[in-house]
Amino acid sequence: MTIEPRIANPAGLLPDAVKAVNLLYKAAHSAGVPESVLELVHLRASQINGCSACVDSGARSMRKAGETDERLFTVAVWRETPYFTDAERAALALAEAATRLADKADAVPDDIWAEAARHFGEKELAAIVLWIATTNFFNRINATTRQPAPQNWG
Repeated sequence: MTIEPRIANPAGLLPDAVKAVNLLYKAAHSAGVPESVLELVHLRASQINGCSACVDSGARSMRKAGETDERLFTVAVWRETPYFTDAERAALALAEAATRLADKADAVPDDIWAEAARHFGEKELAAIVLWIATTNFFNRINATTRQPAPQNWG
């Protein structure tokens, strides 16, 4: 089945948006957080939000960067697998909580934040939070406008 987008990608229709997105990307990736952590939180938030374009491109990017199949295949069930470090688990828990804000009154409980703060400094936490928010931004644009996963992957 081929999914047709409702409109062209809004970021492409509004060129100033591309500049803003590039600045967010640069800021989030400049704080020294391991690329694998940022990729994991991007993939997990995208899975939660059902963004096929971001799940597809995120997983492909991770594989290209050398990520193992075991880790790629189990991001959605990271709690039940031995493949992730404690720091990655803390970032994944933070990504889930920050993505599912409306699911509970205390959206990001103190214990989730404290565990992330145990592994990451303030600047790194800022970058992770910014990247989770940016991922949710991408997901909402893509899901709303039905941007498909690319069909031309080799």
